Amino acid sequence: MIVELPYGKGRLPVTFDGTLEVTVLEKPPMPLVADPYMAVRQALASAVGSPALADIAAGKQSACILVCDITRPVPNGLFLRPMVETLLAAGIDAANITLLIATGLHRPNEGAELRTLIDDQWVCDRVAVVNHDAYDDAAHVDLGVTSGRGTPVKLDRRFVAADLRIATGLVEPHFMAGYSGGRKVVAPGIAHADTIRTFHSARFIEHPQAVQCKLDGNPLHEEQLEIVYTLGDVYALNTVIDDKRRLSFVNFGDIVASHAQAVDFARHYLTVRAPRRFRTVVTSAAGFPLDLTYYQTVKGMVTPMDILAPEATLIVASECAEGIGSDAYRAAQRRLLAEGGERFLASLMNKRLADVDEWESEMQLKAQRAARVQLHSGLDCADQALTGVECVPSVDEAVRRSVAESGDRAVAVIPEGPYVVPLCAA
Repeated sequence: MIVELPYGKGRLPVTFDGTLEVTVLEKPPMPLVADPYMAVRQALASAVGSPALADIAAGKQSACILVCDITRPVPNGLFLRPMVETLLAAGIDAANITLLIATGLHRPNEGAELRTLIDDQWVCDRVAVVNHDAYDDAAHVDLGVTSGRGTPVKLDRRFVAADLRIATGLVEPHFMAGYSGGRKVVAPGIAHADTIRTFHSARFIEHPQAVQCKLDGNPLHEEQLEIVYTLGDVYALNTVIDDKRRLSFVNFGDIVASHAQAVDFARHYLTVRAPRRFRTVVTSAAGFPLDLTYYQTVKGMVTPMDILAPEATLIVASECAEGIGSDAYRAAQRRLLAEGGERFLASLMNKRLADVDEWESEMQLKAQRAARVQLHSGLDCADQALTGVECVPSVDEAVRRSVAESGDRAVAVIPEGPYVVPLCAA
């Protein structure tokens, strides 16, 4: 049996011995939108919890549209032009329309990469496309702190000051905030580093409800909602895509109501039932663009945790074409290796602001407490040493070795990695 895993911009075939009991965990077939461009225009005209976009835009002088960065496979080419056309037709001058890349603390997207991200030259030629910079103090408005947990609320002033504020994005499982999209594109997407580092502190990440596909009681989700409500009227365009990145769902409207509707649709496809827990689990980082770095790869390590049996081996395939990640993440990984897991975690617990990117090292620890983690990647030897996991040259051989050592011939395979959340039925 051969199962292909997304790997970079291609596929990695993995061959499983015919004597193995292989369970492939993937989304059920998703309905596809017959005419994606028409569906987008219908969504803009038939909004959820708000008037149509054309009516909202009437009389407005300026607009700011948030766009997810290159790490998210959002189908921007489907909807940005209809949105901009609608704003122009409503009388908003092109010079007063800004597309703001919601980078969070990620690097900026520039040059050819930016054009690939926007995926529409017409849009790039007509309106400003700029990157958010979380470290630019002057570029943010201080809106105080949240009422319950005291999170500092500092957001990009280009979004705050716009007459019309729209977030766009993709609804998929998120390993801390429950689901991506909607309110998350605002915070942490265009938040100041102080806000982001608070969100990613251990008091949030170690909360038992801060997990994938969980919104009720999730402290990150609750903070994000409060921040959005602080702004007043904010709207969102939400998409859901299938495993081939074809459009399955799109809506537009009030940012909270439309996101909730998109989550209700997505949850029926993104969570799947597994018949048992497994000693050998094979997964991926979902290919390009999420597997560009090892930093993003960690998401694929956390998602399968519910189906890991005691003493399981978790084998992850991720190309990591851009290496391990940022300099800050390298520093966090060095600390993790030098201090060991328990000391590293203890050092995080009393911090009000997390050090940049150390939260991914913290999430890796969750996976390593549950399983022996192995990685197949394109990382060089120096970066492999920084991962803190066992690097393997072959997924096929890693499976054979795990099965031989465990004595259990049942293997689970999750081709789409973090985009599918398996739950144990037992």
